[in-house]
Amino acid sequence: MESARETGPSSGRKHPGDDGRRPDSGPAARDDAPRLTGRRSFGLFLVITGAVAWLAAWVLVLERLALFRDPNYIASCDINPWVSCTSVMKTDQAALFGFPNPLIGIVAFAVPITTGMVLLAGGSVSRWYWIGLQTGVTLGMAFIGWLWFQSVYVIGALCPYCMVVWAMMIPMFVWVTVRNANHGVLKLPDGLLRVVNEWAWVLVALAYLGIITSIIFRFFIGNFG
Repeated sequence: MESARETGPSSGRKHPGDDGRRPDSGPAARDDAPRLTGRRSFGLFLVITGAVAWLAAWVLVLERLALFRDPNYIASCDINPWVSCTSVMKTDQAALFGFPNPLIGIVAFAVPITTGMVLLAGGSVSRWYWIGLQTGVTLGMAFIGWLWFQSVYVIGALCPYCMVVWAMMIPMFVWVTVRNANHGVLKLPDGLLRVVNEWAWVLVALAYLGIITSIIFRFFIGNFG
């Protein structure tokens, strides 16, 4: 009974995750872990990035359905020959597995959203789940890397809604990796982990910069140079 009183809802003691820095499950987080890797902070981060990417994928599904109904349909994000969802959606790359790619996003981005809601609600998940999530975001990052290359250098057109997904996938991959490294799911040397902790947002910014630079050189300097 004494133990129950100490750990009950009325107890003044803090429980794991109360300060946003303690782990939700598994090994304890490092003392120098970034604040964003705390349970509540990370849960909110997953919900926001996942929801924005999910909405962009959903809009793309609606646009693709409209194009199925009317081959002459012009998507809402068609601005010019270079910024055109329609041009991208009509390519083979837009249906890599035989169905529109955004359908993958509809299913896949529901996972981080749900995970974030569980963390925000005070729940916990096992180490195997984090390994699965890490695998998923890593595959997702590889996929959008391929889509970026195809859009910029092969198709020669950009899809704004696709780029919204890219913009959410990059920080999601980086911070899921950082979170897992700090909670012992991934094993990194201490020196490398300190660098990753300090430079996580810089890595995100460099990825954005790389994409922006490639677009400028491909569509502006390459065409007007």
